[in-house]
Amino acid sequence: MGMTITLAVIVAGVIAWNTLVVVPMRQAAVVERLGRFLRVLVPGPHFLVPFLDRIAYRHEMREQVIDVPSQSCITRDNIQVDVDGIVYLRVIDPERASYGIEDYRRAAINLAQTTMRAEMGKLPLDQVFSERDRLNEAIVSEIDTASDPWGVKILRYEIRDITPTDHVVHTLEKQMEAERQRRAEVTNAEAGREAMINVSEGERQAAINLSEGDKQRRINEARGRAEAISVVAAATASATRRVAEAIRAPGGNEAVKMKLVRQYLEGLARILGEAQVTVVPRELATVKGLADGVAQVIGAAAPPSHPPPSR
Repeated sequence: MGMTITLAVIVAGVIAWNTLVVVPMRQAAVVERLGRFLRVLVPGPHFLVPFLDRIAYRHEMREQVIDVPSQSCITRDNIQVDVDGIVYLRVIDPERASYGIEDYRRAAINLAQTTMRAEMGKLPLDQVFSERDRLNEAIVSEIDTASDPWGVKILRYEIRDITPTDHVVHTLEKQMEAERQRRAEVTNAEAGREAMINVSEGERQAAINLSEGDKQRRINEARGRAEAISVVAAATASATRRVAEAIRAPGGNEAVKMKLVRQYLEGLARILGEAQVTVVPRELATVKGLADGVAQVIGAAAPPSHPPPSR
């Protein structure tokens, strides 16, 4: 009797184990009945037909991160580099993920590697480092199109490391050193050119300033001479007007003659005193001529006589 009860409990437990299924929130279960697809179980408790239904596949419905192993790629300029990355995907159709492909994870890794080799061969090494985003987008587009029949959505792909060989690294270092040296030489040349331009500009400006100063000096001197000439001319004109006025006054003509005679005699005396020979003007060759001339001058300079007033 006890043995029968125990056996009945065991059979009931086995039937309950095969009948009640609890699917976790993060998973989806694929049920087969007699080897054929029946339905997909969503998270929660479910009852199966014992000995007829079974859970054939369980799929992770959260976003999955798959590490893509490092692989050797050849760039367009025939440089070998090792590239590895990470694929982010999610199962969106458990049925196709179960029956569309044997192992979608391994298929995604292989497809990512193949696409990466193809995309790396389209770019030279210099652009490989600078265009990671474009490479990631191209790889995601290719993998997502190919994985559509698998019931898997490729969310994104990220290149993790790009490692050239030691020889390539050494070559790149030499190239970078040469590039830095070239830039330094260009910078020095530009600095020298700028310095020469600044010096020439300074010399040109100095020459302009000197010429402007010299021109202004000549202008000032010319203006000074013109003003001096104007002042002298004004003074001469004023003196001439006064002389003319004095000549027109009574006795002015005689005064002018007396002045001329006086200057004549003074000049003659100076010439006779300095000359080595005796110089006598032709008009004064005779004493009579000299006396007559002096008398005429004195007579002309004497004031006119008036008769005495009558008493």
